Amino acid sequence: MSEEKSYQDIFWESDDGLKLHAWDYRSDSGKTPVICIPGLTRNARDFQHLGAVFHGGRRVIMLDLRGRGASEYAKDSSTYNPKQYVSDIIMLMDELDISKAIFFGTSLGGIVTMMMAKMHPERVAGALLNDIGPELDQVGLDRIASNVGQGRSFDTWAHAGRDLAENSSDIFPDFTLKDWIAFAKKLYRMNSSGRIKLDYDMKIAEPFSSKGGGSGALWNALENMQEIPTLILRGELSDLFSEQIARKMLEKLDKGELVTIPRVGHAPTLEEPASLDAINQLLHRID
Repeated sequence: MSEEKSYQDIFWESDDGLKLHAWDYRSDSGKTPVICIPGLTRNARDFQHLGAVFHGGRRVIMLDLRGRGASEYAKDSSTYNPKQYVSDIIMLMDELDISKAIFFGTSLGGIVTMMMAKMHPERVAGALLNDIGPELDQVGLDRIASNVGQGRSFDTWAHAGRDLAENSSDIFPDFTLKDWIAFAKKLYRMNSSGRIKLDYDMKIAEPFSSKGGGSGALWNALENMQEIPTLILRGELSDLFSEQIARKMLEKLDKGELVTIPRVGHAPTLEEPASLDAINQLLHRID
Protein backbone atom coordinates (compact mmCIF):
# COMPACT_ATOMS: atom_id res chain seq x y z
CA MET A 1 0.00 0.00 0.00
CA SER A 2 1.43 3.38 -0.97
CA GLU A 3 2.03 6.06 1.64
CA GLU A 4 -0.50 8.29 -0.09
CA LYS A 5 -3.27 5.75 0.39
CA SER A 6 -2.31 4.41 3.80
CA TYR A 7 -4.34 7.02 5.68
CA GLN A 8 -7.75 8.62 5.42
CA ASP A 9 -8.37 12.35 5.52
CA ILE A 10 -10.92 13.05 8.20
CA PHE A 11 -12.74 16.30 8.90
CA TRP A 12 -14.80 17.36 11.86
CA GLU A 13 -16.40 20.54 13.13
CA SER A 14 -15.29 22.50 16.18
CA ASP A 15 -17.72 23.99 18.69
CA ASP A 16 -17.31 27.38 16.97
CA GLY A 17 -17.97 26.02 13.50
CA LEU A 18 -14.49 25.50 12.04
CA LYS A 19 -13.81 22.60 9.69
CA LEU A 20 -10.77 20.81 11.11
CA HIS A 21 -8.57 18.15 9.52
CA ALA A 22 -6.52 15.13 10.51
CA TRP A 23 -4.89 12.08 8.97
CA ASP A 24 -6.23 8.77 10.26
CA TYR A 25 -3.98 5.70 9.94
CA ARG A 26 -6.50 3.05 10.90
CA SER A 27 -5.91 -0.30 12.54
CA ASP A 28 -8.04 -3.18 13.80
CA SER A 29 -5.43 -4.16 16.39
CA GLY A 30 -7.62 -3.15 19.34
CA LYS A 31 -4.68 -1.30 20.91
CA THR A 32 -5.07 2.16 22.39
CA PRO A 33 -4.90 4.70 19.56
CA VAL A 34 -2.28 7.45 19.37
CA ILE A 35 -3.22 11.08 18.73
CA CYS A 36 -0.32 13.26 17.53
CA ILE A 37 -0.42 16.99 18.29
CA PRO A 38 2.14 19.20 16.50
CA GLY A 39 3.97 22.33 17.60
CA LEU A 40 2.99 25.99 17.26
CA THR A 41 3.69 26.48 13.54
CA ARG A 42 3.58 22.85 12.52
CA ASN A 43 1.05 20.36 11.16
CA ALA A 44 0.26 16.67 10.68
CA ARG A 45 3.20 16.19 8.31
CA ASP A 46 5.56 16.28 11.29
CA PHE A 47 4.34 12.80 12.22
CA GLN A 48 3.79 11.24 8.80
CA HIS A 49 6.74 8.87 9.16
CA LEU A 50 4.97 7.19 12.09
CA GLY A 51 2.39 5.81 9.66
CA ALA A 52 5.09 3.56 8.20
CA VAL A 53 6.60 2.86 11.63
CA PHE A 54 3.32 1.53 13.06
CA HIS A 55 2.28 -0.04 9.72
CA GLY A 56 -1.26 -0.81 10.84
CA GLY A 57 -0.23 -2.19 14.23
CA ARG A 58 -1.96 0.66 16.04
CA ARG A 59 -4.34 3.42 15.00
CA VAL A 60 -2.54 6.76 14.69
CA ILE A 61 -4.29 10.09 14.16
CA MET A 62 -2.21 13.13 13.16
CA LEU A 63 -3.82 16.51 13.68
CA ASP A 64 -3.76 19.81 11.89
CA LEU A 65 -4.65 22.17 14.72
CA ARG A 66 -6.97 25.03 13.79
CA GLY A 67 -5.14 27.52 11.59
CA ARG A 68 -2.64 24.96 10.30
CA GLY A 69 -2.40 22.65 7.31
CA ALA A 70 -5.80 21.70 5.92
CA SER A 71 -7.74 22.93 8.96
CA GLU A 72 -9.66 26.18 8.62
CA TYR A 73 -8.24 29.38 9.99
CA ALA A 74 -9.97 30.79 13.07
CA LYS A 75 -12.19 33.84 12.70
CA ASP A 76 -11.05 34.98 16.14
CA SER A 77 -7.28 34.69 16.75
CA SER A 78 -7.83 34.51 20.52
CA THR A 79 -9.09 30.94 19.97
CA TYR A 80 -5.53 29.92 19.13
CA ASN A 81 -5.00 28.70 22.69
CA PRO A 82 -4.45 25.33 24.44
CA LYS A 83 -7.90 25.11 26.05
CA GLN A 84 -9.57 25.54 22.67
CA TYR A 85 -7.27 22.93 21.11
CA VAL A 86 -8.28 20.51 23.87
CA SER A 87 -11.95 21.18 23.09
CA ASP A 88 -11.32 20.60 19.39
CA ILE A 89 -9.62 17.26 20.10
CA ILE A 90 -12.38 16.09 22.45
CA MET A 91 -14.91 16.82 19.68
CA LEU A 92 -12.88 14.61 17.33
CA MET A 93 -12.52 11.80 19.88
CA ASP A 94 -16.25 11.81 20.56
CA GLU A 95 -17.04 11.78 16.84
CA LEU A 96 -14.71 8.78 16.31
CA ASP A 97 -15.92 7.08 19.52
CA ILE A 98 -12.41 7.10 21.03
CA SER A 99 -12.76 7.03 24.81
CA LYS A 100 -9.04 7.12 25.59
CA ALA A 101 -5.84 7.79 23.67
CA ILE A 102 -2.09 8.06 24.00
CA PHE A 103 -1.08 11.62 23.18
CA PHE A 104 2.16 12.48 21.40
CA GLY A 105 2.70 16.21 21.86
CA THR A 106 5.59 18.16 20.35
CA SER A 107 6.27 21.58 21.92
CA LEU A 108 2.85 23.31 21.94
CA GLY A 109 1.36 19.85 21.39
CA GLY A 110 2.88 18.80 24.71
CA ILE A 111 1.28 21.78 26.44
CA VAL A 112 -2.05 20.73 24.93
CA THR A 113 -1.39 17.18 26.21
CA MET A 114 -0.77 18.45 29.74
CA MET A 115 -3.95 20.55 29.57
CA MET A 116 -5.86 17.50 28.33
CA ALA A 117 -4.66 15.61 31.43
CA LYS A 118 -5.84 18.50 33.61
CA MET A 119 -9.23 18.95 31.96
CA HIS A 120 -10.02 15.35 30.90
CA PRO A 121 -7.67 12.97 32.75
CA GLU A 122 -9.96 10.02 32.00
CA ARG A 123 -9.19 10.41 28.27
CA VAL A 124 -5.39 10.12 28.63
CA ALA A 125 -3.93 6.59 28.58
CA GLY A 126 -0.34 7.74 28.12
CA ALA A 127 1.70 10.71 27.00
CA LEU A 128 4.81 11.70 25.11
CA LEU A 129 5.98 15.23 25.94
CA ASN A 130 8.45 16.18 23.23
CA ASP A 131 10.89 18.88 24.39
CA ILE A 132 8.36 20.74 26.49
CA GLY A 133 7.51 21.28 30.13
CA PRO A 134 5.62 23.61 32.50
CA GLU A 135 8.63 25.94 32.61
CA LEU A 136 10.48 27.20 29.53
CA ASP A 137 13.77 28.97 28.90
CA GLN A 138 13.60 32.58 27.74
CA VAL A 139 16.24 32.09 25.04
CA GLY A 140 14.07 29.57 23.20
CA LEU A 141 10.90 31.63 23.67
CA ASP A 142 12.62 34.70 22.23
CA ARG A 143 13.80 32.68 19.22
CA ILE A 144 10.27 31.39 18.55
CA ALA A 145 8.75 34.84 19.02
CA SER A 146 11.16 36.30 16.45
CA ASN A 147 10.06 33.77 13.83
CA VAL A 148 6.35 33.06 14.35
CA GLY A 149 4.06 35.04 12.08
CA GLN A 150 6.84 36.04 9.70
CA GLY A 151 5.39 35.34 6.24
CA ARG A 152 8.47 34.15 4.38
CA SER A 153 8.10 32.73 0.88
CA PHE A 154 10.48 31.18 -1.65
CA ASP A 155 10.74 30.37 -5.34
CA THR A 156 11.82 26.74 -4.88
CA TRP A 157 12.06 24.03 -2.25
CA ALA A 158 15.85 24.28 -2.45
CA HIS A 159 15.67 27.97 -1.51
CA ALA A 160 13.40 27.15 1.44
CA GLY A 161 15.73 24.35 2.56
CA ARG A 162 18.82 26.56 2.35
CA ASP A 163 17.09 29.29 4.36
CA LEU A 164 16.28 26.78 7.11
CA ALA A 165 19.86 25.50 7.06
CA GLU A 166 21.22 29.03 7.47
CA ASN A 167 18.88 29.94 10.32
CA SER A 168 18.44 26.63 12.17
CA SER A 169 21.69 24.69 11.77
CA ASP A 170 22.22 24.76 15.54
CA ILE A 171 18.99 22.78 16.01
CA PHE A 172 19.94 19.94 13.65
CA PRO A 173 23.71 20.22 13.15
CA ASP A 174 23.92 16.91 11.29
CA PHE A 175 21.28 17.71 8.65
CA THR A 176 22.33 17.68 5.01
CA LEU A 177 20.72 19.94 2.39
CA LYS A 178 18.52 16.99 1.41
CA ASP A 179 17.34 16.77 5.04
CA TRP A 180 16.62 20.49 5.15
CA ILE A 181 14.55 20.34 1.96
CA ALA A 182 12.55 17.44 3.39
CA PHE A 183 12.12 19.46 6.58
CA ALA A 184 10.94 22.47 4.56
CA LYS A 185 8.20 20.33 3.02
CA LYS A 186 6.79 19.79 6.51
CA LEU A 187 6.73 23.51 7.27
CA TYR A 188 5.77 25.03 3.92
CA ARG A 189 3.30 24.45 1.10
CA MET A 190 3.20 25.53 -2.51
CA ASN A 191 0.41 28.02 -3.16
CA SER A 192 -1.63 28.43 -6.34
CA SER A 193 0.96 30.87 -7.71
CA GLY A 194 3.77 28.37 -7.30
CA ARG A 195 5.35 30.15 -4.32
CA ILE A 196 6.58 28.19 -1.32
CA LYS A 197 4.81 29.64 1.74
CA LEU A 198 4.47 28.76 5.43
CA ASP A 199 1.50 26.48 6.05
CA TYR A 200 -0.25 28.30 8.88
CA ASP A 201 -2.33 31.35 9.70
CA MET A 202 0.03 34.25 10.51
CA LYS A 203 -2.47 35.31 13.19
CA ILE A 204 -1.39 32.44 15.46
CA ALA A 205 1.35 34.89 16.51
CA GLU A 206 -1.19 37.29 18.05
CA PRO A 207 -1.99 35.36 21.27
CA PHE A 208 1.53 33.85 21.54
CA SER A 209 3.28 34.89 24.74
CA SER A 210 7.06 35.03 24.84
CA LYS A 211 7.06 35.60 28.58
CA GLY A 212 9.30 33.08 30.32
CA GLY A 213 9.04 31.49 33.72
CA GLY A 214 6.88 28.68 34.98
CA SER A 215 3.18 28.06 34.51
CA GLY A 216 1.34 27.15 37.68
CA ALA A 217 -1.52 25.70 35.62
CA LEU A 218 0.86 23.36 33.80
CA TRP A 219 2.64 22.25 36.97
CA ASN A 220 -0.83 21.49 38.38
CA ALA A 221 -1.67 19.61 35.19
CA LEU A 222 1.45 17.52 35.65
CA GLU A 223 0.14 16.47 39.07
CA ASN A 224 -2.80 14.87 37.23
CA MET A 225 -0.30 12.83 35.20
CA GLN A 226 1.29 11.21 38.24
CA GLU A 227 -0.07 7.74 37.41
CA ILE A 228 -0.10 8.14 33.62
CA PRO A 229 2.75 6.42 31.71
CA THR A 230 4.69 9.40 30.39
CA LEU A 231 7.75 9.73 28.20
CA ILE A 232 9.65 13.01 28.36
CA LEU A 233 11.91 13.53 25.35
CA ARG A 234 14.49 16.30 25.48
CA GLY A 235 16.77 17.47 22.71
CA GLU A 236 20.32 17.60 24.05
CA LEU A 237 20.83 21.02 22.39
CA SER A 238 17.40 22.43 23.27
CA ASP A 239 17.28 26.15 24.05
CA LEU A 240 13.68 25.91 25.32
CA PHE A 241 13.52 22.94 27.67
CA SER A 242 16.26 22.48 30.25
CA GLU A 243 17.45 19.25 31.79
CA GLN A 244 16.80 20.76 35.21
CA ILE A 245 13.09 21.21 34.47
CA ALA A 246 12.88 17.77 32.85
CA ARG A 247 14.24 16.16 36.01
CA LYS A 248 11.93 18.23 38.20
CA MET A 249 9.02 16.91 36.14
CA LEU A 250 10.19 13.33 36.68
CA GLU A 251 9.89 13.80 40.44
CA LYS A 252 6.13 14.33 39.98
CA LEU A 253 5.57 11.36 37.67
CA ASP A 254 5.44 7.88 39.20
CA LYS A 255 5.41 6.39 35.70
CA GLY A 256 7.64 8.92 33.99
CA GLU A 257 10.76 8.33 31.94
CA LEU A 258 13.25 10.84 30.55
CA VAL A 259 15.21 10.24 27.36
CA THR A 260 17.67 12.79 25.95
CA ILE A 261 18.13 12.77 22.18
CA PRO A 262 21.76 13.54 21.27
CA ARG A 263 22.80 16.31 18.85
CA VAL A 264 19.28 17.67 18.46
CA GLY A 265 17.78 20.97 19.58
CA HIS A 266 14.15 22.00 19.85
CA ALA A 267 12.54 19.71 19.02
CA PRO A 268 13.39 16.10 18.19
CA THR A 269 11.71 15.01 14.95
CA LEU A 270 10.72 11.60 16.41
CA GLU A 271 12.55 10.03 13.49
CA GLU A 272 15.76 9.60 15.50
CA PRO A 273 16.52 5.97 16.46
CA ALA A 274 16.67 6.96 20.14
CA SER A 275 13.24 8.61 19.86
CA LEU A 276 11.70 5.58 18.16
CA ASP A 277 13.19 3.19 20.72
CA ALA A 278 11.78 5.30 23.56
CA ILE A 279 8.36 5.46 21.88
CA ASN A 280 8.27 1.68 21.51
CA GLN A 281 9.12 1.26 25.19
CA LEU A 282 6.35 3.69 26.19
CA LEU A 283 3.76 1.83 24.12
CA HIS A 284 4.84 -1.54 25.53
CA ARG A 285 4.22 -0.14 29.01
CA ILE A 286 0.64 0.76 28.06
CA ASP A 287 -0.60 -2.18 25.95
